[in-house]
Amino acid sequence: MANYYDIDDILVEEEFVPVLFNKAVNGVRIDESTEKGFVEEGSKSELPFWLARELHLRKAVTISSPSCFNHATRVEIQADAGCVDLRSRCQYFYEFGCKLAPLCDKTIGLLISHAFRIRYKEVLHKAHTTACATASKILTLLTKEETNLYEAAQSSMAAFRKWRMGGPTLKMASVLGRKRKPDEGLLLP
Repeated sequence: MANYYDIDDILVEEEFVPVLFNKAVNGVRIDESTEKGFVEEGSKSELPFWLARELHLRKAVTISSPSCFNHATRVEIQADAGCVDLRSRCQYFYEFGCKLAPLCDKTIGLLISHAFRIRYKEVLHKAHTTACATASKILTLLTKEETNLYEAAQSSMAAFRKWRMGGPTLKMASVLGRKRKPDEGLLLP
């Protein structure tokens, strides 16, 4: 966990991922169906990412791509990334993808990079041109990272408007307005 006290980082690591157990594990009870107190080799389950990552590093499980990065999502993103509701698939789509890619599927990195490049332009465009009334509709489709970007763009635009309309203007420094006196008494050796 990179940011121990960051609530967003904690929530990212709580996302569930499908795993396949490579080893039998004793003394665990993952869900109500494992009443025996152990998990057999070859069993499939869904675990929180933080637990799946630790078990993966110990070579106890193999992590599979979760549904938010499945083939259907990939096809939709490649067709038109701006129209895909990523928030309903995973609220922390980009950050979760960055953490998951090295462990299960390297192509997730390419997918989130492509999606972010396309959606970045649209998020900034909407932040600068959308009225407040329609902003709530737009925000329901954005991931947490995109929502932060949208809000930062809107606050910077508001600060720019405030500066343009009545904020302090740039003035010439008082030092530049004084006339220079010619150096009459300059002695050269």
